[in-house]
Amino acid sequence: MHLYVDVSWLLDVQEAALGTDDMSVADYSALVAAVARHKTKLPSLQAADPDAAWRAAALMHTIVRLEPLPHRNSLFAAFVAAQYMDQSGEGIDPPYGALSDLVRKIRDSALRVPAVADQLRAWRL
Repeated sequence: MHLYVDVSWLLDVQEAALGTDDMSVADYSALVAAVARHKTKLPSLQAADPDAAWRAAALMHTIVRLEPLPHRNSLFAAFVAAQYMDQSGEGIDPPYGALSDLVRKIRDSALRVPAVADQLRAWRL
């Protein structure tokens, strides 16, 4: 099953993660980019049909790197990835602090989408 999300879904996750008092978006085009990126059918020559982990990683990576919110993008990205995996029927259970470390590595440009997807796969329930 492929779960395709839209900007409204991302805004719902933002509300759940950050609360209704913090619903501002600085760059809607970054949210549109995240949605478009996770829907790709050919992310690489090795993976013509990406799985849920790759799609969650693409959403997470795009949000961390493009920072669509005025602040708290790291928290938002982590929630998006976890929520996407859960709604795709592949929940994750990362060790304490591991999701924050993953976001930090993305932000520091140390990880690309395939490596993020590999990590999400390793945490599947």
